[in-house]
Amino acid sequence: MATILVVGVDVFFRGKLEALLPGHHLISTDHIDPPDLVICDIARVEPEDVADAYPEIPILGYANHTDTAGLRRAHTAGFDQVVVKAALNERAKELVDGLVPSVD
Repeated sequence: MATILVVGVDVFFRGKLEALLPGHHLISTDHIDPPDLVICDIARVEPEDVADAYPEIPILGYANHTDTAGLRRAHTAGFDQVVVKAALNERAKELVDGLVPSVD
């Protein structure tokens, strides 16, 4: 089970992520446990700020397919994976498993 920090993720999509990622623990920034992974909505955060705040933690950013500038900004900021929201909906477990070492 990985601890996943969600940043800028709206309540509705957080619920979807919780359903797509059973067995993982989703937290917000006010939580004291260190995360194993950060997932953030690129449209609601500054990618550079997130990358600077979590330099040692894998970051998965997502945005709508029309936000090509945001997707590029996240990639340039150093996110480990940048995907369109639809891909995260379809492949959340696969994407998370690829970024987080097996945590027991």
